[in-house]
Amino acid sequence: MTTTTIMKRHLICWIILLVPQFQFAEDIYQEPKEFISESFNNTPPDPQTLWLTRDLKAGVKKILGHNYSSFRIRYWDDGNKSLWILEEIGKVKPITTGIVVSDQKIERIKVLIYRESHGYEVRYPFFTNQFKDIKLTSKNRLTKKIDGISGATLSVNALTRLTHLALYLDQQISH
Repeated sequence: MTTTTIMKRHLICWIILLVPQFQFAEDIYQEPKEFISESFNNTPPDPQTLWLTRDLKAGVKKILGHNYSSFRIRYWDDGNKSLWILEEIGKVKPITTGIVVSDQKIERIKVLIYRESHGYEVRYPFFTNQFKDIKLTSKNRLTKKIDGISGATLSVNALTRLTHLALYLDQQISH
């Protein structure tokens, strides 16, 4: 065997070993616990559970286009605002997002954990700031159209659906 052939084989072995690590990488921009604490001035209320009843499941499915991955959703509510840590698939991996709803409108949204290989631009304030003050109309639609990001369409759509979901779920709990 020539030196060149040996080097090529070594290179192929390294590529095979390293590529899966990049495919499964996740970027943690903020731990959910930190987001929760920060959103409630370091004194978060106890978490609560919203069980997805048959009617709620139908509403969630209409928003997401599929069933939610769990039978219950944890949230935090201090009587003035609710906070939701929700996940939605971008292209193939879940995007973990923190969403704060106050007075039935979005106060804050932040991508906490991003696992996709493309579309990470949705984490930046230039994108997430456009969700501020969005509400649901009487026909259960967002009051504002969200501008997309070239190359991040699936991630943009995922965050838009999560925003819609958080507003819908907030309507289901009493303040």
